[in-house]
Amino acid sequence: MERLWKRIAVPLTVVAFAWGGEALAFPQSTGGGGSEGEKAPVSSGTIKVEKAKGPNAYTVGEIFAKSADLDKKPVAVRGKVVKVSTGIMGKNWIHLQDGSGIAGKGTNDLVVTSKDVPKVGDVVTASGTLSKDKDFGAGYKYPVIVEEATFKP
Repeated sequence: MERLWKRIAVPLTVVAFAWGGEALAFPQSTGGGGSEGEKAPVSSGTIKVEKAKGPNAYTVGEIFAKSADLDKKPVAVRGKVVKVSTGIMGKNWIHLQDGSGIAGKGTNDLVVTSKDVPKVGDVVTASGTLSKDKDFGAGYKYPVIVEEATFKP
């Protein structure tokens, strides 16, 4: 199967970029890909963002810690946009960090899907539905993800 993937991955990637795609939702044959290949870059500075306000407001770290209780429930999280990938599986994939969570455990970076496209560097409040242990297939698994979010400055 790995051999077949290697024959398909490169032509698909070339076609996607030729059509103006920024990213392709397929794992790379180099061992990257999947949700592991989608991690946000390490921040060059300290990120510290005030927690969102309201009854469904959480920090990034709290969302990971309370994911079992929050599964399929509305959440709001305020954070700095550290990465944006557009047009993957009909969605935009936004990485938020607020300074909470533990980088070594991956609980400091929250992935949010949306039709909206905030800019890298913006501080926003994302409101959407939390999903725990979400598997999109093709190696894209997320222990926590906020889906169908909207953003406010």
